[in-house]
Order: sequence, then C-alpha cells, then structure tokens
Amino acid sequence: MGMLSLPGFLSCGKKKDFSLSNEKDAHASDSDENLERGNWSNKGDYLLSMVGYAVGLGNVWRFPYLTYQNGGGAFLIPYTLMLALAGLPLFFMECSLGQFASLGPISIWRILPLFQGVGITMVIISTFVSIYYNVIIAYALYYLFASFQKVLPWSDCFSWADEFCSKIRLVSDCNATLNGEIIHANYSFITSNNLTCMNGTMNYKPVQFPSEQYWNKVALQRSSGLDETGNIVWYLALCLLLSWMIVGAALFKGIKSSGKVVYFTALFPYVILLILLVRGATLEGALDGIEYYIGRQSNITKLMEAEVWKDAATQIFYSLSVAWGGLVALSSYNKFHNNCYSDAIFVCVINCVTSVFAGFAIFSILGHMAFVSERPVSEVVDSGFDLAFVAYPEALSKLPVSPLWSFLFFFMLLLLGLDSQFATIETLTTTIHDIYPEVMKKLRIPITLGVCILLFFLGLICVTQAGIYWVNLIDHFCAGWGILIAAVLEIIGIIYIYGGNRFIEDIEMMIGKKTRVFWLWWRMCWFFITPVLLMAILVWSLITFSPPTYGSVLYPAWGTAVGWCMIIFCVIWIPIAAILKIVKAEGNLCQRIVSCCRPAANWGPCLECHRGERYSHVVDPKKEKEHEIPTVAGFVY
Repeated sequence: MGMLSLPGFLSCGKKKDFSLSNEKDAHASDSDENLERGNWSNKGDYLLSMVGYAVGLGNVWRFPYLTYQNGGGAFLIPYTLMLALAGLPLFFMECSLGQFASLGPISIWRILPLFQGVGITMVIISTFVSIYYNVIIAYALYYLFASFQKVLPWSDCFSWADEFCSKIRLVSDCNATLNGEIIHANYSFITSNNLTCMNGTMNYKPVQFPSEQYWNKVALQRSSGLDETGNIVWYLALCLLLSWMIVGAALFKGIKSSGKVVYFTALFPYVILLILLVRGATLEGALDGIEYYIGRQSNITKLMEAEVWKDAATQIFYSLSVAWGGLVALSSYNKFHNNCYSDAIFVCVINCVTSVFAGFAIFSILGHMAFVSERPVSEVVDSGFDLAFVAYPEALSKLPVSPLWSFLFFFMLLLLGLDSQFATIETLTTTIHDIYPEVMKKLRIPITLGVCILLFFLGLICVTQAGIYWVNLIDHFCAGWGILIAAVLEIIGIIYIYGGNRFIEDIEMMIGKKTRVFWLWWRMCWFFITPVLLMAILVWSLITFSPPTYGSVLYPAWGTAVGWCMIIFCVIWIPIAAILKIVKAEGNLCQRIVSCCRPAANWGPCLECHRGERYSHVVDPKKEKEHEIPTVAGFVY
C-alpha cells in the first residue's frame, strides 16, 4: 500500500510516511528531496557518474586515430565546432529533461505520448550494447590477468604461434646493384652475395606480430567466420561472469552504491593516463608518434573534405552517449533546482579534453614501438580492438618492466568500461523502477541481479570462438543508425511538437530565469542547426553503408540479415507505440493524433511543491488511488 502524502502538511520532499509498510527503496534516504524515488547523495556522485558514462573506450581507442587520420591538430577545429553545434545541445536537452520530470527514458515521454516508442528504442539499444560492452570488459580482464607474468605471453612467438609469426619484418625481395647493373632478386640471394638493398625497393613477407597472433589464436581462439560458432571459450566466459558480478555488486543499492564506486572508476583512469604519458614521453621515438597524432604541421586542407566533418560529428555524437537513455536516467535522480546547465558544459568539456589527453599517451608509446621495430608510425597505428589488444600491447611488451605497464593499461580499460556499464544498467533498472515502482522498492536487489544474470547468459554467444564477429555485428548495426534515428525524433518531438519555448520555460523553473540573449545560441541549435546536422549524419550513414566485415573476413548473408533484424527490432517500437497511443485515444483520427501530441495529464515536476502555477493542474495518479483508500480511526494510510 503506497504512502499518502497530505498536501502542505510537511515541506517539499520531507513528507511523513504514513504507509503501513516501512519498506524503503535502496535509492532513497531520509535526506533526499524525493523520498519515493531517491536522489544522488551529493553532486560529486552525479558528476562523476556522468563523466564515467560519457568517457569510455572510444575516447582512448577511436579519437586519437581519427585525429591522426584527419589532419592532426586541424581535426580539433571541426571536433570543437561539432561539440558546440550538436553534442552539447543534445546533452543539455537530455539532462534537463530527466531532471525536470524525475523519470527514466521511457516514462519521460509523458511529455509527448506519441513518441514513447523513442524511449523504448533507446532502452532496447542500451540492452544490446550492454551485452557486448561487458564482453569487451571481459577481454580487458583476461589481458589484465595475463599481465601477471614475468614475461608477457604476447611478447614473442611462443608455442601457439605459426610460421607467419615474427617480431620483425622479413624482407622477401628487393633491388640491388650487381656489377654496375640494377637487379631484382629475393633477399636470400642478396644476403648470400653480400649485396645491399636499395632504399625504398624492399618488399616484405606477410608476417604477423606476436600480439596479433596471441589475440586471435589464444585470447579469442577465433574461428574462420560467423558460420563457425565453435565452443565457448571458458576463460573468457569466466571473465564475463566476473565483470557482471562487479557490475551487480556496484549497483545493488542503485545510485547510492554506484555513486560511491565511480569516485574510483571515473578518476583513477586519469592517474593511469598521466603515468602512461609521462613514461611514454621519456622514450625514444615518442616525439615521432606525437607528431603523427597532432602533426608537425597540421594539414589544414583536410578541412575541405566532407569526410572529416562527418567523422568529427559522429565521434562527438557517440562519445557523449546522447540518445542512449542513460543521460535522462542519471539526471532523473537530481534535485529539482540543480544547475543542469553548468553540469552539461562541465561533463562535455571533460569528455573532449580526455580524448585529446589520451591521444598523447597512446601515440607517445606507439611512436617508441615504431622506433624500436624500425617501422614508420603509420604502420603501427590502429583503432578499436586492434589498437587496444594488438598494437598497444605489442608496444608495451617492448618496454622495461613490461608487465607493470601492461597491467596499468588494461586496468585503465577495465575502469573506463565499467563506469560506462554502470550507467547503462542503471538506465535499465530505472526504466523498470518507473514502470513498477512498488515492486522495485521491495525487490531492487533481486531484480538488479536478475538483469545482470540474464544479460550474462545472452552474452555467452559473444565468448564463443565466433564471439568477436557477434560483438562487431551488434556494434555495426545497433550502435549506429538506431541511436541516430532516436536522436532525430527526440529533438524534433521536443522542440517542434512539444515546443522549444515551452521546454525553455521548463528549464527556467529549475535553473532560474535567463535573458533572451542567453537562450539565443540554444534556440539556434535546437530549432535548426542540431536537427540538420543529425539528419545529415543519418543520411550520410545510410548512403555510405557497407556490409559488416571483421578485418578481411566477410560476413555471410544471413549474418547481415540478423544485423538488419536487430536494428528493425530496436526501431519498430516507434511506430508500434505511436499506433497504440492513437488507437487508445478518443475522437476521430485527427483528434486522436492531436491528443497524443499533447503532454499527458501527469506530465510535470515529480513533487507538488515544484509545480507552481504552470503545472498546478497536473494529475497525480498515485494520489488519486490513495484517496480511494479507506481511513481507520481518522488516520489516513
């Protein structure tokens, strides 16, 4: 039986609990403003959770590569512009939205019932991503444990290697001068006759470095393709189980426990990045690596290429984790008058500075690797899995005390992945809480653990011998267009249907009245620039679509079909939810559509004391139910 609050009886958020049950949600404490739902213990918990959610693996293994590829330091110009024009406006919008109504990504669409499917899409995509993201964390755990050896197992071609494994490049043939004539011969002939290869004429044998073979043959036990599932790799399955146990343990009390864990998981990666940067900067060849990253002379002409601007916009969009539902969920536990404006700017700036900072740490050590192996930096630079589990481990194996540096690097990857995963799972539990608040109040811990266990079993397909192909497939489809579609509809729905000026008035209820000049930039972005940019990225992505591949391995037709089915399953709820809302509405078709484009009767600030005159009409379904409960001896229960 729920708690019946007496209007005006006690101050906002400090209402006396007259319920027959003394059960309290683990999210809530007596000091919270919202006793039903709970709030962050302090602002530091919230900010570090947001930083941990936004700053993830992509900041380390994708941004530095994009900078190198797109003109070095010149890439920071489109990157900063895209932050201001697309990333920050969406980030601020979602933070404001969640804080205003204290609701998760599905229930928040009381603001516009017709678009509730957008929230469902966000939650489903977050579910898919959480499955494979924890598998990447499991990879980091495996390498972390493998680092506890005197000699790193990928530092040389050991028993698991084949004939193509080599620590150095092997010359196959080249040009040389013999008796005054230039000849082309294989390298064995050149060396047997004490000849010297001419510069720039050497061809190399197709060899694989130990770290690459270790990644494929030992860590993954990778099969030939998606068709060959193979067995579950038991040690990866155990690492996956451990990663889910860590996530479950951190979230067993919701934000009250995860808000404390992030003080370590969000801050310590910066300590490790600083250590790696200082160590890397002292190594020979580090300057060559950094020059490849930022550029001795940045290639400003790259800014004339549309691909560079598309890369900048895409990186900002995915790096800030907008349109996943997590920003709304985390912000929903803020107190109503928290300054979400300054929070949004702080987190976005920290995210971008981290990306740039991580690039120096990564490229300084890759530059040393190129120096030691006598290769150009361009041949050791990579992104994604190849950077994290092949190129960088190879570079670390060449350092003195290599197990220490390897441990630090993979520990950093583990922490970067975990706090992003905390927020993603919190998004799912917040959604359940909004739909079944009384159930979550009594069974928060079992439900949280149940979610983790279910996702662990769903992730087992990703730790088979074909697991990396599944991870790549989900990432290729679900973490791409679905998020873009959700973001486009989100901004169109809130700004053009609910009303941009109305939304600004909602924000001013939280952070205070602002001048027209203050809102000028946000109006320009929300009403025109950001939607146009998002549409351009979406259309570009569709036009340039290519079937998924992993390295040189092509996916079978049925694999691509499964990918399409996943993305369709994610976005189909948008029209389904809209149709259901229209069917349930009253009146003719036009009247039904119009009514579904208006906020629900219970849309507004969660607590009555925050509603003011603008939302004094808000219907509180819970209070209506409570008024039907009979009284006993004059006391209301």
